[in-house]
This record gives sequence, C-alpha cells and structure tokens, in this order.
Amino acid sequence: MANIRVGVIGVGRGMGFAAGAGYVGMELVALCDTWEEKLLEAGKRYDVATYTDYDKFLEHDMDAVILANYFHQHAPFAIEALEAGKHVMSETSACKTPGEGAALARAVEKSGKIYMFAENYAFFTYNQEMRRLYRAGEIGEIQYAEGEYNHPGTSEFKNRLSPGLNHWRNHLPPTYYCTHAMSPIMYVTDTRPVSINALSIPQSEQDTERLHVKTGDFGFVAICRMDNGSVARLMGLTLRGEGIWYRFHGSRGLMENLRTGDRSSLRIVHEEWDRREGDVGEKIYAPDFPVHADLARRAGHGGGDFFTNYFFAEAIRKNEQPYLDVYRGLEMTLVGIQGWRSCLENGAPFEIPDFRREEVRKRYENDDWSPFPEDRRPGQPWPSIKGKVEPSPEAVAYARQIWEEMGHQGL
Repeated sequence: MANIRVGVIGVGRGMGFAAGAGYVGMELVALCDTWEEKLLEAGKRYDVATYTDYDKFLEHDMDAVILANYFHQHAPFAIEALEAGKHVMSETSACKTPGEGAALARAVEKSGKIYMFAENYAFFTYNQEMRRLYRAGEIGEIQYAEGEYNHPGTSEFKNRLSPGLNHWRNHLPPTYYCTHAMSPIMYVTDTRPVSINALSIPQSEQDTERLHVKTGDFGFVAICRMDNGSVARLMGLTLRGEGIWYRFHGSRGLMENLRTGDRSSLRIVHEEWDRREGDVGEKIYAPDFPVHADLARRAGHGGGDFFTNYFFAEAIRKNEQPYLDVYRGLEMTLVGIQGWRSCLENGAPFEIPDFRREEVRKRYENDDWSPFPEDRRPGQPWPSIKGKVEPSPEAVAYARQIWEEMGHQGL
C-alpha cells in the first residue's frame, strides 16, 4: 500500500509526530502553524509545504491530519478536517466543552473516517505489558486501580511551556490534564469511567516557586467508578515529587510499575494462598515493547510517540477504528471536565456521559462550560477553587522576560 500522506498542525509538539511519520509508512507532506518563523524553519528542515491558514492547509493533497495545536482547540479543527475527508489523530484533549464533544462524536460517525486519540502514556512498555497480562488473566478482574501523572517544575519551566498570559496552560484546571493518568487504566483493563468525585489542591502560599503566571490549581485527586464496578484513583499534576505510576489490584493479584529504581520495570504479586501453578509470590522484571522495540526506544514519551503514529497508520490501512477511538478519547477528556465540576462542588459526584449514545449527546450538545479566557463571562468557571487568581507584577515581569528570550511576540 502507498504511503499515507499526512499533514501536521503545530510545529512545537507536532514535530515529534512529524519526525516519526516515516517509520510507520506515513509521508509528511505539509505543516501548519501561526508562528510563521518556526513554521518556515520546520518546513525547510522537512522539505514540505507550509501554511499559516488552516483552510488552505486542508486543501493540500493528503490523506490524514495530526492535530498538535493548543490543548483546548482540537475539536473544531478535527471536525473541519473530517468534513474535508481527512482521517484525524488528535492530541489530548479531544474537546474543550461537552458540547464540542457531542459534535465531534457526530462528525466522526458521519464522515466514516478514522479518528484516533493520541494518548501516548497508554503505550509505555510496562503499560503494554500489563495490558497483555490482564487479558491473559494474570490478576483476575480489576477491582481497584491507581494512575498518577505528577510533573512539577520551576517557574522558568512553567513560563517556557506557556508563552503568553492567555496561553491555555496558564488557565488550566488540574483535572483537565488527566488523560496521562486515566488512559493506561482504560487501556489495560478495557473498562470505562461512569462517574467521578474530585478534589482540587491549590498552590501553597509557602511555595518558593511563584514567579509564573499560572492561575489554575496545582493538583487534584479523583475517584472514578468504572463500568464494571471497580474504582480508579487519579492523581496529579504539578505537586512536589515527580512520578508516573500505575497500579492494578485484581481479584487474584497485583501489578504495577516500580515507584523507585528502574521505574519502567514491572512488579507482579500473588498471595501465597491464592497462587496457581506457575505463580510466584513476587516477580520484578523489565518488559520490552511487543513490536518494533528499536524504533519505539528512539521515540519520545517512553516510546508512546512511536505507537500513536503506528496505531493511527494501522487503523487507516485496515479501515478500522483504533482502540483509542473518539469515544474513549472523549471519555478521558470528560473525566477532566466533569472532574472540575466536582472540584467546584467539593467532591460531589458527576456522571461521565457516554457519547456513543445520541440521546446522551442531546443532553450535552449545548453545554459550553469552559474555564478558558476567551469564554469568560458570568457563569463560567475559574481554573482555581480560590476563584480568580491574579499573578503578581513580579511574576508577570519575569514571565515576559522569558517569553522575549524565546522570541514569542504575544502578551
């Protein structure tokens, strides 16, 4: 089969997808971004067409589009690409609001095109191995799972990640960045969340790293009821203590990646009174990728960046929706949105709607609840449980100094 011609929107994060396209039989043919200087540099590096206009970009002769633009802007771009007859792979999150999510599910169904949610943490070595083990019955039926994605950083780091006072990262409720914690749980156990209770953790007044303009809270803890009755705990986001960790308690065993030492190693535990032939009390080993290990090891995000491209290309070739399809992508995204509603109600339960069902979509199709600055009006939420948070003048001055060094031209 001929190469899949693909275009990438976003020459920041999108360069990871662009660099790996050729490894899976995709041919990069076009790039799109509004940051023209960086766009032209990337276009010259890859010798491909460049566009600052998304509509013109979609007119380029290509089969698929990879969306690596701003976190909260994916759904409208995805819908337009689907309507233009392109397959779509979208970075997280899938939508900004439940209303956008309902529209996206309908657009995928109407188009008949492939849609993949590019959640790369599901494809770490140990998560792929735990999926294999779970499907083989290693720990029985899932009863309780934990997913943690905690990634702290300095004020300089935060400012470089979020150039501009209105950059999405500066107005993001912590629950919204939940997919790295949730996706391995869904991928390993093949369960889906049906409700959520969540609590938010604001930045401490004693925190010494305060020269940033982030207005959202720093952490969250959430409890999700899954559709088989099990419970999943999610935790993140920028609290002290770096950690990416997943644990699964089943009806006949435990498995997790290690918290210390080689964190990509896997630990399996069976109680003495519950062992079957071949079981051991504790086993620790470093798994490898199931396929294309050499290519995956060279990719970013623990190999996950290779496998998002790989499974997207495979889905297009087979004309079959991938495991991380639009519905699972929306569920992970809605965990964040509904989780923030729960935080603002001090942990009250909220449903995670199933957008496979049109009657459910109808209930949410006009829901435009959003914490982002462009949607600010009475009735819309702030990204902190403290309400409106104003960065200090010193923080704003320092942030602008960093942005000027980066060549960012915005506010």
